[in-house]
Amino acid sequence: MPPIDPATNPVRLCASEALVERGDAVVFEVQQWRRKVGAFVMRFEGRVVAYLNQCAHVPTEMDWQEGKFLDRDRELIICSIHGATYDPLSGRCVGGPCLGGRLTPLRVEERDAQVYWYPSSDIQPLPAEPLRDGGSVESPP
Repeated sequence: MPPIDPATNPVRLCASEALVERGDAVVFEVQQWRRKVGAFVMRFEGRVVAYLNQCAHVPTEMDWQEGKFLDRDRELIICSIHGATYDPLSGRCVGGPCLGGRLTPLRVEERDAQVYWYPSSDIQPLPAEPLRDGGSVESPP
């Protein structure tokens, strides 16, 4: 992962308590190369990890229901479309058609009972949506 740029403002994703060990992920949207892409953050073995919601085999969203990424045993991230499986801590493909691939990681940090995402040069927050009165509001995570 690229180092955190000190000029980059972190984006608050959720309260720490929203991420239950091996539970559902919190999903949000980002912009990668000016294209809207899904992403998710989850807790696994006490660590908070985040990835783009795109299978390494075919770039399609992987959750079978919103926020549901883990297999039945809650050991691996699984793509609901092709059955590719990934190690939740590294994002490395461990089975299925994605062998040798890996999920795109996002840099996250947990502090002060909150979870933050640090945008990178190629993965940014969605642009602010203009309001009818000419102001703007940031897109919700």
